Amino acid sequence: MQSAGVTETSALESRTVRKVVWRLVPFLMICYLLAFIDRGNVGMASLQMNHDLGMSAKAFGFGSSLFFISYFFCEVPSNLALEKYGARVWIARIMITWGIVSAATALVHNAVGFYILRFLLGAAEAGFFPGVLLYLSYWIPASYRARIVATFMVAIPAASFIGSPISALLLRMDGIAGLRGWHWLFLLEGIPTVLLGIACLFLLTNKPDSARWLTDDERKWLSTELANEHKAPKKVLSMPLTKLFRNRYVLCLALVDTCASAAGSTLSVWQPQLLKSFGLTVMQTGLLNSIPYAASCVMMVYWGRRSDRIGERRWHTVVPMLLIGLGLFGTSLSAALVPTVCMLCAVLVGAYSFKGPFWALATSMLSNSAIAAGLATVNAIANLLGGGLMVNVYGWVKAVTGSYALALMPLAILTLISVATLLLLTRNGQAQQLASRTESI
Repeated sequence: MQSAGVTETSALESRTVRKVVWRLVPFLMICYLLAFIDRGNVGMASLQMNHDLGMSAKAFGFGSSLFFISYFFCEVPSNLALEKYGARVWIARIMITWGIVSAATALVHNAVGFYILRFLLGAAEAGFFPGVLLYLSYWIPASYRARIVATFMVAIPAASFIGSPISALLLRMDGIAGLRGWHWLFLLEGIPTVLLGIACLFLLTNKPDSARWLTDDERKWLSTELANEHKAPKKVLSMPLTKLFRNRYVLCLALVDTCASAAGSTLSVWQPQLLKSFGLTVMQTGLLNSIPYAASCVMMVYWGRRSDRIGERRWHTVVPMLLIGLGLFGTSLSAALVPTVCMLCAVLVGAYSFKGPFWALATSMLSNSAIAAGLATVNAIANLLGGGLMVNVYGWVKAVTGSYALALMPLAILTLISVATLLLLTRNGQAQQLASRTESI
């Protein structure tokens, strides 16, 4: 039998974590949902916008990739600023600026204007995702982290599941008030982000020790639990940024993350055009485009919870990567609509199920003094290679082969390289096991 003290501690832990999760995660999920709607709506907008601006597939791919280039350069400074000024102010700043820039995309008249706004959008949004990961590390104990990160990141596939049909409907506003449908799309999907950014100033609390919505014993338990975790041995200790960018653990983690980042980013930009190439209408394209994201929403939460329950990270990260590779190879060889949709489901289920276990694994390798810059560095490099480079590579291969499906082949090769990298990185079984906890949140 459990002693009264153990039972009391378990109840305190369960109550505290539940309070933290319900206070922070739903709101942050909505914020991230809008981030990915604003980032990815360019894919649906392209069905009208590319013709209006006279952009080729190659030019569109280049413009879309500029988001990731500015994101790369601004991400680490943004995360360091969040650590300095606090999440409440800095996340609000990020959301307000990216919402304004996203809405302003409706004003572009040519390809150059599109390039400029995509570059500015990346700079404005940079640091949001690693900033939230850093913020959650202030609040969520390690044994809960995979399921919480996975739940938070459901916002990514949910953005396309919800956003694609909404964007398709907004495109049908074509001609209202003299605006094209894609103008309305950017305007009406950018404004809510600004409003939520303002709400951050009132709803977010920087650290547990200032959380008036926790009791004294809850604050004490949470602060003690997180402090004890920071004492555990880490692979990446405090170091200058120049060395951090050369650290082998950081670089390997970035390469591994590039696999999922490339799959998710490339399909968010190109998948609507791939599906429409089967002769679908805009509305049919929007509805079919949402199916793989619906499947991803369910599976990534299940997979993150399973990783926490078993206390294992390595294979819970590898298996989704293998699913990505299988889906990419299958899509590149498919010439029919139904098999293509099935393979795209495999790709995106893998890409999003990967995220909870992977970021829990990455966080466990970083010391408290290196976590802000480390998380941002991993995500920045992955976004630059996965989004900036591979979105362009897809456009180049499509231009050469004329096939949306064959353009996925470089992504499939990248996936195999990433799997091998992760297996080597964790070959000694270090940083992959956690003490198994089965408490339900």
